[in-house]
Amino acid sequence: MTNTIPALDNQLLSQLGQSIVQGSLSDQKLLAQTSLEPSIKILPHACVLKIGGQSFIDRGRAAVFPLIEEIVENLGQHKMIIGTGGGTRARHAYSVGLDLGLPTGVLSVLGTFVSMQNARMIHYLLAEHGIPFIEPVQFPQLPLYLAERGAVVFFGMPPYTFWHENPTNGRIPPHRTDTGAYLVSEVFGAKSMIFIKDEEGLYTADPKKERNAKLIKKVSVSELKSLDLQDVIIERSVLDLMANATNSRSIRVINGLTKGNLTRALNGEDIGTLIYADEN
Repeated sequence: MTNTIPALDNQLLSQLGQSIVQGSLSDQKLLAQTSLEPSIKILPHACVLKIGGQSFIDRGRAAVFPLIEEIVENLGQHKMIIGTGGGTRARHAYSVGLDLGLPTGVLSVLGTFVSMQNARMIHYLLAEHGIPFIEPVQFPQLPLYLAERGAVVFFGMPPYTFWHENPTNGRIPPHRTDTGAYLVSEVFGAKSMIFIKDEEGLYTADPKKERNAKLIKKVSVSELKSLDLQDVIIERSVLDLMANATNSRSIRVINGLTKGNLTRALNGEDIGTLIYADEN
């Protein structure tokens, strides 16, 4: 059988390209070569914000309205990609789904729709400023929306749905809205990844339950994992993804209930907790 690819090799394919076309994508040496050329940062001036579901949106008007005002105040100064969590309603959906014996991929679908509901509510509160809500299929238009309106709203749940991998323990989807927002910051090479919660940052224990919990201002991923904390303020899967990250090598967790904290974080000030990836 005649192979038609070699006739084009010298004209269209680099040496790496030829290796990829003719080799195996399971070859570890070949895979290592694919990272030699640095990837571009598509939206290096954008900031990804993740508004917590249970920790923030579920608090209603008292928490959400001041944050909306602060987002509006930063329009024109910062490009913002705003993701939303699922919160208590997602947990309720998970509990019912688990009781019915539904698998992880189906639970992921249920969580997605709750996160979408929260995203639409944030979108409606920002609608008078022309801030659009986008679904995954609209992400190719995201740069245009940012250039025109300065911000977009999306639901944080990654669109794995039925393709969601099973967790190592239990059936609740391990990659939820923190993970989805973080992956957006990594893929687009955003300037910062800010998680908006109802605590000052990461603590040694849940400060709502443990009076002696101490705030951790700065910590590496490996240090955080070695602490083996029972409660972590972000999804543990985010920490796993940071280990191999190219662009989003640090994240910041802030208390969005304090007026001005979002603005300070957008401006790059050292507030809340900074979690950073270890040097490779």
